Amino acid sequence: MTTNILLLGADGQVGWELRRSLLSVGKVSAITRLDCDLTDKEAVTTLVVDHKPDIIVNAAAYTAVDLAESESEQAYALNRDLPALLGELARQRDILLIDYSTDYVFDGSKDEAYFEHDQAAPANIYGASKLAGLQAVQDSGCRYLVFRVSWVYSARKGNFVKTILRLAAEREALSIVNDQIGSPTPASLIADITANCLLLLNAGIGQPGVYHLAPTGQTSWHGLAQEIVRQGIALGMALNIKPEEIQPTPTSAYPTPAQRPANSVMHTEKLQRAFQLQLPHWQEPLVHLLQDLSARS
Repeated sequence: MTTNILLLGADGQVGWELRRSLLSVGKVSAITRLDCDLTDKEAVTTLVVDHKPDIIVNAAAYTAVDLAESESEQAYALNRDLPALLGELARQRDILLIDYSTDYVFDGSKDEAYFEHDQAAPANIYGASKLAGLQAVQDSGCRYLVFRVSWVYSARKGNFVKTILRLAAEREALSIVNDQIGSPTPASLIADITANCLLLLNAGIGQPGVYHLAPTGQTSWHGLAQEIVRQGIALGMALNIKPEEIQPTPTSAYPTPAQRPANSVMHTEKLQRAFQLQLPHWQEPLVHLLQDLSARS
């Protein structure tokens, strides 16, 4: 019997990769913002009723971190209200709900990596809205898998990796923040782990709950920028800057509307143990993405 999957947010970085990875799990109905207004409760309810999914994968989110400070209503509509509605619909129909959270639910003040059970204390509206969404899913009583992810990048859409490549090709000098640390996570890894966990759950391995999903190891934005340029040069990309020429700078030099956590590193042992998985070091998938981008150029 075919598993029916309803994928929301199918045009985002993670959603686009999920279109591919979820095909190993079942039949995928990919929904974009052009197909349905996800802030319209009646439209979303109709979508779920009509598609009769066994699994809902919600990759839709409001992710404009700085803009969320002035557009909190829009942020909460997608990041809290949509998961709350999906959780209720999933509980009523015994649907498994997959959702994604963020490292930004933590304020970054901890000296060590964060565990799933650590106290959340978001320092910005985006983080607060995502935390509210997670709590709504948990309160709904549905079966759920929530993956908390960080520093997401991909070959699609705007993100840090593509921005650094562009700037390194255009400029003679770069200054990048060096006092925020985390684990850069490719959307393809998030999608592949999601699909693997669904297959494993079906095989009786693992269990629903909240899991941290990120590669192993950690770096700063400055360290990531250096690695992007180092690998880019090795691949023959036409870049004007060498890794050692990228200047480290403190967060205070680039004030933004939203405060960022200084520490976004998350423990992933719970995920690896529960689903018998091994996550790669953050540098490994970055190589593959840059090879892909290089081949396209």
